[in-house]
Amino acid sequence: MINQDKDFSKIREHVKKYRRRRALSRKWSKFCAFFKKWMGWLRYLKYLNPFRYLKRLDRYIISKFIGTYIYSIILIISISIVFDVNENLAKFSTFNAPLKAIVFDYYANFVPYFANLFSPLFVFIAVIFFTSKMAGNSEVIAMLAAGVSFKRLLRPYLISAAIIAIVNFGLGAYVIPKGNIVKMDFEAKYKDKKRTLSAANIQLMVGPGVIAYIQQFDNRSKTGYGFSLDKFENKKLVSHMTASTIRYDSISESRNHWTALNYKIRTLKGLREEIKSGAQIDTMILMEPMDLVFSEGQQETLTSTELARYINKQIERGSTNVVQYEVEYHKRIATSFASFILTVIGASLSSRKRKGGMGLYLGIGLALSFTYILLQTISATFAIQADAPPMLAVWIPNILYIIIAYFCYRQAPN
Repeated sequence: MINQDKDFSKIREHVKKYRRRRALSRKWSKFCAFFKKWMGWLRYLKYLNPFRYLKRLDRYIISKFIGTYIYSIILIISISIVFDVNENLAKFSTFNAPLKAIVFDYYANFVPYFANLFSPLFVFIAVIFFTSKMAGNSEVIAMLAAGVSFKRLLRPYLISAAIIAIVNFGLGAYVIPKGNIVKMDFEAKYKDKKRTLSAANIQLMVGPGVIAYIQQFDNRSKTGYGFSLDKFENKKLVSHMTASTIRYDSISESRNHWTALNYKIRTLKGLREEIKSGAQIDTMILMEPMDLVFSEGQQETLTSTELARYINKQIERGSTNVVQYEVEYHKRIATSFASFILTVIGASLSSRKRKGGMGLYLGIGLALSFTYILLQTISATFAIQADAPPMLAVWIPNILYIIIAYFCYRQAPN
């Protein structure tokens, strides 16, 4: 009887193990089916890989384009740094500029600023240089003879131009403005480049029916003197605030936090008048120090997001002194887009093999590049001085060069 019980217990234990293994096997099978199902969907991710659509020809031209572009930047900016050091060395010595500040505060921001400013020139030189070299080595002839159309040949050029345009816009819109603040502070301190640090008799509409007045404002200490704030409703004065001093709170989380000292507030309610005064009060006023003091190049220290916000705010106030900010905002987009136009022109001009080498193409490329930069400067000045629409004025060089690019593109296959 005892032996029978032992045998039954072994059988029961064996059945339990079998059931556990069977349940585990079912779960594993379900997991494998689920995994295979999702892996089946993941196989479509290969179509999102951009390198899948790049042939060997594309990779070859892109590497040539980007490599020559970077090389031209290094070469020309190095020469610019040598000339700048030679010009400013006396000033650096006079004002005892430390070497660390010269390298990291000035030239570390000098290089990306000018590289981005003359990016169209670098793009054009790069395209002319390596395409002329390929044409001289009969590589372009071999590509066209193999059945590659000129339109297909332009695809890697435009991909490279898109990469450069995106990088240039990102730098110009969000990175370089932060560096310009450091560079301008260095120039004011060690190059004696004077900046506007104060303003007098400022009257500003800070909201609907709200007028602020500051007799004197010091941008270094962010402090205004002789402050008054008037509020109107239905063209009637309802509140009048005065303060001997008003100071901007730069460490506050809010952007428009001000502290008024020795203030007095008069509130008018019909024929009644309430007066409140005190030594100090914190208040929110829809203005910032940059609204009160304008210094040369200030628009270059704002990111594109900050520029758009500032422009909208000034337009709502009815201010007309925003043209230079609008020009800067649209110029960043137009300059980035110019990479495509100059790439097409450069590739169309230099893809044919000619006697005499690439000297002629480099001359034409430099002439067209400097003409483009000159047109940009003239159109921006025209917008600021002659009240032309800023967006149209900034895009005039691109419109003209689009026509030139189309003509070159049509004539290139011939």
